[in-house]
Amino acid sequence: MIELSRKVWSENKKFRTANPQFDGVLQCLYVGMTSRTPQERFKQHKTGYRSKKGHKISAAIVEKYGLYLRPSMYTHLNPMTKAEAIKMEEELALELRRQRYAVWWG
Repeated sequence: MIELSRKVWSENKKFRTANPQFDGVLQCLYVGMTSRTPQERFKQHKTGYRSKKGHKISAAIVEKYGLYLRPSMYTHLNPMTKAEAIKMEEELALELRRQRYAVWWG
């Protein structure tokens, strides 16, 4: 889980549209899964990481707006299998939206 700058709310129309429940009180967050450590994956997002074949595999929203990791929101969830992680990513994002966070995932 990565906390995003609140600028994402004012500057990114897709993010605003995806989060009509957001009231500005809680944080803007990114939820993702990785086989790497969260620290390694965050660094990849922030540097616009590309695969060996040249495919961009970092999230542009994290590259531009990512501030820092929020381990208190995810360490209790690990470890899990890839199948569990795929399911959990969406479930967690939707649960956080129900709690009125603004969330992007993927």
